[in-house]
Amino acid sequence: MCLAIPAKIVSEPNDNSMAEVDILGVRRHVSLMMTPAAVVGDHVLVHAGFAIEVVDEEFAAETLEMLRDMGIKSADELEAEAAGSPSSDGAPAL
Repeated sequence: MCLAIPAKIVSEPNDNSMAEVDILGVRRHVSLMMTPAAVVGDHVLVHAGFAIEVVDEEFAAETLEMLRDMGIKSADELEAEAAGSPSSDGAPAL
């Protein structure tokens, strides 16, 4: 099974079409080669290091909520756990 995660573009792409995105509070560099019209502020689906589709903010939020419902945690939640308030659900982290 393949999974694409919604992310928000937070930096302009460089000469190699790589841009920084935010995924649940974690920043990564991904290729925008498959989504050349994407700009800072857009939401994209990221799979295997590539933005594969531009999506609207509502779709991105709904998808992230489904992931949270499945137990995927944000970077802030993981930091809170590491600071001493562990989760009891044993959910996987993104």
